[in-house]
Amino acid sequence: MKRKKDKMSGILPLHVAIVMDGNGRWARERNLPRIEGHRAGLEAVRRVVKAADRSGVKYLTLYSFSTENWKRPRAEVDFLFNLMERRLKVEGKDLCRRNVKVRFMGRISMLPPALKVAMSDVEKLTKKNTGLNLLLAINYGSRQEITDAVKKIIRSGTAEGEVNEDLIERNLYTVHIPAPDLVIRTSGEKRISNFLLWQAAYAELYFTPVLWPDFAEDDFCRALAAYRKRKRRFGGI
Repeated sequence: MKRKKDKMSGILPLHVAIVMDGNGRWARERNLPRIEGHRAGLEAVRRVVKAADRSGVKYLTLYSFSTENWKRPRAEVDFLFNLMERRLKVEGKDLCRRNVKVRFMGRISMLPPALKVAMSDVEKLTKKNTGLNLLLAINYGSRQEITDAVKKIIRSGTAEGEVNEDLIERNLYTVHIPAPDLVIRTSGEKRISNFLLWQAAYAELYFTPVLWPDFAEDDFCRALAAYRKRKRRFGGI
């Protein structure tokens, strides 16, 4: 699939992935409970989905809940899952109306039943849409994804000599989805935290000090502008 040129100069990334970090710090700076940071973070999700759609980006992947996030207090985890479930029910029709196709990746089987139903309903509702592809990584960890891919290959009885990069990629959660061109992380942290380790091998990385709940369309556009200035070599000169 060809990369599109945006309204400004340069090439637009086909796939943007975001580590949405800083909800807790945003709440702490305002003397609010952490859950208020998560609530504000969902508004940032809405803004960025619209920004990606308007910019012409074809794929947007959001790191919504990692496999490590289970270590948080149970009340916070339950709140997050309940919040996701409610918002999916509310936002599903709007996303469908805007021609956004929603998919989920991660160890979905471990999630609460009500959340899984909401996720399935949104996927079915938006299945035939042809606009922005929105991928939500929930209970996702890249090492776990690669482990799951290896187990699938072993179960298939594939001979050692037949195992190659293409086979591994075909067994990842992201099969048929292009690798991310740009990975954004908010809040000033400079790491990717077990996110798309295989897929982002040659992605451009962009770090911003903006906390996720404050991340706006202008911030997204600044990341795209920075991407346009990069020269991607993929190991070459």
